[in-house]
Amino acid sequence: MSDRQPPAALLREAVAHLAPALPVLTDLGQRFAAAGHDLALVGGPVRDAFLGRTSNDLDLTTSARPDDTEAILAAWGSATWDMGRAFGTIGARRGDVVVEVTTYRADAYDGVTRKPVVAFGDTLEDDLVRRDFACNAMALRLPDLAFVDPHGGLEDLQARVLRTPTTPEVSFGDDPLRMMRAARFVSQLGFVPAPEVLTAMRDMASSIDIVSAERVRDELVKLLMGAHPRAGLELLVRSGIAAIVLPELPALQLEVDEHHRHKDVYEHSMTVLEQAIDLEGPADGPPESVPGPDLVLRLAALLHDIGKPATRRFEDGGGVSFHHHEVVGAKLSAKRMRALRFDKETTKAVARLVELHLRFHGYGDGAWTDSAVRRYVTDSGDLLPRLHRLTRADCTTRNVKKARRLSRAYDELEERIARLLEEEELKAVRPELDGHEIAQALGIRPGPVLGRAYQFLLALRLDEGPVGPEVARERLLAWWAEQPESRAASDG
Repeated sequence: MSDRQPPAALLREAVAHLAPALPVLTDLGQRFAAAGHDLALVGGPVRDAFLGRTSNDLDLTTSARPDDTEAILAAWGSATWDMGRAFGTIGARRGDVVVEVTTYRADAYDGVTRKPVVAFGDTLEDDLVRRDFACNAMALRLPDLAFVDPHGGLEDLQARVLRTPTTPEVSFGDDPLRMMRAARFVSQLGFVPAPEVLTAMRDMASSIDIVSAERVRDELVKLLMGAHPRAGLELLVRSGIAAIVLPELPALQLEVDEHHRHKDVYEHSMTVLEQAIDLEGPADGPPESVPGPDLVLRLAALLHDIGKPATRRFEDGGGVSFHHHEVVGAKLSAKRMRALRFDKETTKAVARLVELHLRFHGYGDGAWTDSAVRRYVTDSGDLLPRLHRLTRADCTTRNVKKARRLSRAYDELEERIARLLEEEELKAVRPELDGHEIAQALGIRPGPVLGRAYQFLLALRLDEGPVGPEVARERLLAWWAEQPESRAASDG
């Protein structure tokens, strides 16, 4: 294919977005040229420049082999590293500027292992044809900034379409993760896959299984943190890839019975995700505003109802129930996130939000005491701001009156929480006797019994609020008198 050259004005505008990096790019281009090697800016930075966005990454590719690249970068920068040498990548730093330069290459899987096999290429065109999508297969040769676009990436960019430089079957066969990358670009950039790309994704979905869980997780995270995660997730479901990497999601497409006795849980979950995103605070906002994009909130919104398929029951009289789906869903969320190698802290937070997402329901009946409000706050802990947003986002009813009633009820709950927080500092709630005082009052040593006594006093504090140390001690002694350990000590 021959290069498609953009209008001069469009090219100048794109180059203008690279202005902060141009001195570095020009300098490096001249150094590589002097050593007899080609150098080009390629991929995301070029794509983003034509989209009018400034990219912080400098993805550079060269005809030089890693040893030659390292020598040139060592003369240019103050430090170099070669952790990516096996993939042809050498990194370097000069002041605050960090670059990574990769030898032209052609990655491919052998169809069995989970790691790509690396083969170096000889030309820029060799390198571009191995790229994931045509919009990422554009380059600017350095130092003269000559535009290279052998696969019509600029046209695809303007049409917001994802095509592969070679056939999708070959591209996805080289690296199956590119199918997930397609969904990520749908989320991040608002693109749509070309028909042949979607067909190949459907036909080759099972090949995603050879990709490591960590790489799948990273792509899923980028998708969820994009501007249009619903569209990206829907592509994963349509293509069949979600059935392999996140099977709980398509499982939410419960069969709609002939009497339509329950709503579409899949559509509901997607709507909850979108509504939760709308409730995120600005990126530079305080923690209590849940600055977006927030991965924990988005994951919890997406997964909050995944326990429903396993708990669905058709009741006498035509009803449908999902008893304890929040408990089952919390376990399923943690299991899936562990399989995808999420860190423990994120996994625990998401599972806890899923477990708590139904706690609010019933409050609208006016039955909650101050004790119940205290427990709601202490059980959610630092997740309370996210729980507020998840609970509000979970209202997707089309009944306007019901929606308003639920919103008013939650407004009232938040007001009560704010009042109690101010009055009692619930975030730091503790029993009114510490461990040492409990042990002294009961004449026991540290251990499981002391732990139970502590939990008794904590429950007392939550149920009745501050009662004072003396009353707390009296109640503790009364509780202790009923315990088997106390009676055993008396009998002895």
